[in-house]
Amino acid sequence: MIPEAYQDLLKTTALVHVATIGPKGEPQSNPVWFEWDGTHLLISQTKTRQKYRNVQRDPQIALSLVDPENPYRYLEVRGTVDRIEEDPNKDFINHLAKKYLGMDKYPYNQPGDERVIIYIKPEHTTHMG
Repeated sequence: MIPEAYQDLLKTTALVHVATIGPKGEPQSNPVWFEWDGTHLLISQTKTRQKYRNVQRDPQIALSLVDPENPYRYLEVRGTVDRIEEDPNKDFINHLAKKYLGMDKYPYNQPGDERVIIYIKPEHTTHMG
């Protein structure tokens, strides 16, 4: 589903902007860390975040990623949330902290944070550059 010419973007440490649909039908977007497993785009969220509530209600999601080397080259992925898994030991967010910060543990965990891994299945892409 992801064009071969854009696979390299999925290996970068660029942020991916994630758009979901809010409770009143309004779009909500913000940048997050991500991982690509070859089939799904994965993001981490805490259960208190609006984005987590949005995808539980409506699994439609869009992500956009700009090439860190060329701001005119981008990849947009539209898809659905395929599944949500618990991350009780924070293994996935720690993996992302290693990728993005070079740290073994995510330094911004708050007491009581409950994290999940959101698996996004790409269904359509647009791209440029």
